[in-house]
Amino acid sequence: MSLFTVLFVALLALGTALEWWLAGRQITAVRAHREHVPEPFAGEITLEAHRKAADYTVAKARLARIATVIDALVVLGLTVGGGIAALEALWRRTGWGEPWRGLAVIASVAAVAMAVSLPLSLWRTFKLEARFGFNRTTVPVFLTDLAKQITLAGLLGGPLVLGVLWLMMRAAARWWLWAFGGCVALMLALGWAWPVLIAPLFNRFAPLADPALRARIDALLARCGFHSSGVFVIDGSRRSAHGNAYFTGFGRHKRIVFFDTLLQDLEPPEIEAVLAHELGHFRLHHVRSMMAVSIATLFVGFALLGWLARRSAFYTALGVPHPSPHAALLLFALAAPVVLQFATPLGAMWSRRHEFQADRFAARHAEARQLVSALVKLYRSNASTLTPDRLYAAVHYSHPPAIERIARLR
Repeated sequence: MSLFTVLFVALLALGTALEWWLAGRQITAVRAHREHVPEPFAGEITLEAHRKAADYTVAKARLARIATVIDALVVLGLTVGGGIAALEALWRRTGWGEPWRGLAVIASVAAVAMAVSLPLSLWRTFKLEARFGFNRTTVPVFLTDLAKQITLAGLLGGPLVLGVLWLMMRAAARWWLWAFGGCVALMLALGWAWPVLIAPLFNRFAPLADPALRARIDALLARCGFHSSGVFVIDGSRRSAHGNAYFTGFGRHKRIVFFDTLLQDLEPPEIEAVLAHELGHFRLHHVRSMMAVSIATLFVGFALLGWLARRSAFYTALGVPHPSPHAALLLFALAAPVVLQFATPLGAMWSRRHEFQADRFAARHAEARQLVSALVKLYRSNASTLTPDRLYAAVHYSHPPAIERIARLR
């Protein structure tokens, strides 16, 4: 067994153990505070709602533990366990040449990963979410969504993979630069196409109908200097009772989107404050900076892949005896997250900093007390725990814990 194999397995085991331990800390912390509503929320969230949030959080953490172990076993089985090599040998019998055989092997690995994750997805949707009153997805809707996702993956991912495989075979050592450029172009194209062509495949988008609320929103947009192609409401209640709001698209195709469940829970001044927070992300260039980091990370990833793909030890250490372009893509896609998971706390910390900045922006352009009121309602309606474990939150929370966030706003 090579040193690289030992290192890979050790990192995979360490990451899995850390996630299991962090989830255990979260469960312990939430259980310990289950019977006491934190003082800042004592008059706004009932003990019954607080207990529901605690039980919901614990149930999700337990399921996440199971998913973490299963994911690690799948990665281990496909790499060191010889899964990719076995699929490669199976498709060699067809006599197909490259890049079609490579595409078939990659599609097979994707199918295996989806088949393994599907039972947990079903359990999460129809057992866990239903148990706490959040699921509104029917089996036909779930299966239809799954079919659409698979179709989109084939239509968008298939040509991309074929293109990258062709470049790896034909464009010599600098293939990764061309592949990087193609991926960035696709990323930007999807940013335009998502609100216009793709998202409507899954949800119905209707213009905001309430004239008084629309006038309030238009005034806020004018104050913040923001222009969009419209304010829309989607039928989020068709699938879940959770509420949310977000921006999508860029340039002249930016859309402001509210879940219908959020509009049902909040009053107009609270909706304005939530939107002011989202506008803060745009005006403070958070979206732009995150995209820049994503592109830079993609560049480094492709450069590293270009270097590793030329080294036979990379393949043999991860269970593939014969180097090939598709094996390089698959092994890198499976191995990179094993290393990058240790950088998760940095990304979470950066995201929380953005959230605090957007809160301050909202307090300047709307009312801080209305944002506080909206957040409290969202914590209650979404059964978000008010008492997470501090270390777990530091590693995984993209938004600040409730108590800390509310305290700053107040």
